[in-house]
Amino acid sequence: MANLQANHYIIINISRRLFSLPRIHPLSTSTLPPNHRTRRWPRNHQSFKLLASTVGEGGSALVQQRPPSKDGDLPSITDQKAEVGTSTGVDGCDEGKEEIVDGYLVREYGWKVRRMVEERSEIKKVAQIQAQAFHVPAFFFDDFFFQFFQDEVLSGLYYRLRNSAPDRYACLVAEPVKDDDISTKTQKRCQQLVGVVDVTVLRDNDVLRHLQGAEEYLYVSGIAVAHNFRRQKVATVLLKACEVTSVLWGYEYLVLRAYEDDRGARALYTNAGYRMVSRDPPWVTLIGMKPRVLMIKRLR
Repeated sequence: MANLQANHYIIINISRRLFSLPRIHPLSTSTLPPNHRTRRWPRNHQSFKLLASTVGEGGSALVQQRPPSKDGDLPSITDQKAEVGTSTGVDGCDEGKEEIVDGYLVREYGWKVRRMVEERSEIKKVAQIQAQAFHVPAFFFDDFFFQFFQDEVLSGLYYRLRNSAPDRYACLVAEPVKDDDISTKTQKRCQQLVGVVDVTVLRDNDVLRHLQGAEEYLYVSGIAVAHNFRRQKVATVLLKACEVTSVLWGYEYLVLRAYEDDRGARALYTNAGYRMVSRDPPWVTLIGMKPRVLMIKRLR
């Protein structure tokens, strides 16, 4: 995220607070009502072949959480049985609910990915990783601007958690796989987070025209890796976890955007199977924005 964009959000939010206007959330992407119906694939669809190969032996699955309570408190997966709908077969078999063993979606390259635990300490850590990844240092008062930006990222994260159904938005986190992998839930939460990514169900018509036969899609955003763990396949594993989420939720297409001049990010997404389908119009540079490209991946 460019310095201009970060300062833009700061200036706008200061103005909004002064005039008692609603705040904006820079990383918020979901615009659909939380109770919007999710499109499901048929039981005998090929998606379950991918689901079986991904979830089958390792027991990895996406932890489903209940919506936030009316009093505004965030739920925790440690206070409930984690269950997720999975297929017990591939061709014509019934679907059922399988209790989650460890809650991890993917284990590859020494990293494992799960859904974020909705507890304040972990939410703040996620916001810190994303803020460090997207903030560009300012010439003056950089500490102030960074703290302000991090607060906005944290506010946006809370907003999405409280206003999205559990099968329409998820924040996924990556952490190291250790030989002495611990099993207790309390100890699991203490492990070090090394990367995060957001996945949101959307249905933007400008995007859907590139997705044949789709009514909705899974949008990937906010992917960030801690500085000390970059170029170690963390982002690759996070993208794989997004694919598993897409299968579990019943969506055929994944969509993301990247800056046009960010060759590293575009190479990462291309290697993960994404292809570019469109670019931002040239006039976006006239209003101080960096042009982006739209990239999609279809799961077969």
